[in-house]
Amino acid sequence: MQYNAPLTEMQFLLKDVFRASEVWQSVPALAEAIDMDTAAAILEEGAKITQTLIAPLNRSGDEEGVRFDQGQVITPQGYKQAYTTYAESGWVGLSGDPEYGGMGMPKMLGVLFDEMVYSASNAFALYGSLTAGAALCIAAHGSEELKQTYLPKLYSGEWSGAMDMTEPQSGSDLSQLRTKAVAQEDGSYRLTGSKIFITGGDHDLTDNVVHLVLAKLPDAPGGSRGISLFLVPKNRVNDDGSVGDNNGVTCGAVEHKMGIKASATCVINFDDAQGYLVGKVNRGLVAMFTMMNYERLSIGIQGLGCSEAAYQLAANYAKERKQGKGSGRGLGGEADPIVVHGDVRRMLLEIAAMTEAGRALSVYTGMQLDLAKHGDGEVQKRAADQVAMLTPLVKAFFTDKGLESTVHAQQVFGGHGYIREWGVEQLVRDVRIAQIYEGTNGIQALTLVGRKVVADRGAGLLALKQQIEQELSELGAAWQPQLQQLLALFDALLEKAQELANSSTKADAINSAATDYLHASGHAIYGWMWLKMVSAAEQGDYEPAFVERKAMLARYFFERQLPKAHYHLQIINQDPSAIMSMPNEWF
Repeated sequence: MQYNAPLTEMQFLLKDVFRASEVWQSVPALAEAIDMDTAAAILEEGAKITQTLIAPLNRSGDEEGVRFDQGQVITPQGYKQAYTTYAESGWVGLSGDPEYGGMGMPKMLGVLFDEMVYSASNAFALYGSLTAGAALCIAAHGSEELKQTYLPKLYSGEWSGAMDMTEPQSGSDLSQLRTKAVAQEDGSYRLTGSKIFITGGDHDLTDNVVHLVLAKLPDAPGGSRGISLFLVPKNRVNDDGSVGDNNGVTCGAVEHKMGIKASATCVINFDDAQGYLVGKVNRGLVAMFTMMNYERLSIGIQGLGCSEAAYQLAANYAKERKQGKGSGRGLGGEADPIVVHGDVRRMLLEIAAMTEAGRALSVYTGMQLDLAKHGDGEVQKRAADQVAMLTPLVKAFFTDKGLESTVHAQQVFGGHGYIREWGVEQLVRDVRIAQIYEGTNGIQALTLVGRKVVADRGAGLLALKQQIEQELSELGAAWQPQLQQLLALFDALLEKAQELANSSTKADAINSAATDYLHASGHAIYGWMWLKMVSAAEQGDYEPAFVERKAMLARYFFERQLPKAHYHLQIINQDPSAIMSMPNEWF
């Protein structure tokens, strides 16, 4: 698969849409670490490594897949060498803590590199993503000894990380966990149990795998309140930092999956394995969710990366494939390229409009994560509140639209889209998991509506609307109708939040409305992103074609995509009984 990183788009977002240089200079922790020249250089190097090293492995990795041979997990040919190069170049520790060997780059830059890696190869991207997430959790909640021992090895890519939550009987409901941890006299713990669906749980890419494991102590309170988090290395770590013998952590099997076949999804068994507490006893979910919020953004970007890769394949094909005659838009030959046909154009425009708005929102969300981590006072609080509201939306909306985009791209190819050699069918298979893991999209919708929007009676959404009005106060006259259209949509969302909060059957109302509310909100926020982009493009120093293309995509979005929000709102307005009243036994 040929992939070309959209560097102009990425630099446009950093430089002009979100004025990253000003943001970084306002935060002492970032002011000396990064500037626009450095950011541009990092993106250019990221483009090189994803285009030349990772993307060429995508199809071969899918066809070969991960093998499980006599207890050993073996990644596809070329993966180990590529991962070594990737790690040695510093990419695993791109946003890691500099005190322990990370590069300390801001997340609003990191999300753009994440997109590149996911566009190049979903399966390859996951190994580094889980490692970076594990390191983040240890940096935030681990003891100084754990940080000193594990973070440098994780940031360097010599060791990798995994997140061990799910068990056969315990998926989204973590209260049913059975993995046990028993305290030892030396301050460590012994863990026994099994976990399933562990991404990167075992493989041959690194010398060690560092597992972050949710487990319960014998005297733990019931439910999710009794869960603790432990660091459990696959192999013991000797006093000198070298890798020792096995720590009672083994792979029992690898899953045979619909997609991401080069990613090792493992059953992991813990047999009296030595582990170390991360954070506080019975407060494991607090620590784990530090990692989970970043991972949910990362998985959202998996959907975004697949959308971009699918668009590139489909757009190039549509301009080359000749079939039928268009309506005067062709080249005068016996047949026209299919890009002249209205339905093909509709699909390509939808992918482009949704992908470019999603990329903008990913950078904005990364910026809020940076401010929540490094900011002070009201800036920090406001950013943290926005991260809490945006994370479930980003995870679910990006991945829902990611699947839609890859299916649209497959449709552009026609019959060839169903054939493996063209590459687009792999994207359909690979992106499908992103709607499921790291919390299903239905759960993300319930989180957004129930725990965020309704819980504060729309206060966070109102603050966002007021921010949008302020940011777009100088928007040109040509875009005022779209701005008013957008603000009216936010008013409708706020009104619905109040109705849900006051509903006499609140639980049923939220359950039946959550996904549609999330999609209506996603379209509204994408509208905000588009107005920010057209404003920045018009004011920036860009070629006329770049500015006009942005305006055309924005017009398409407001005329053909934003109205879908009202469709979702209309569904929300229906009585929840159509969903909730049927007796269970009738299904």
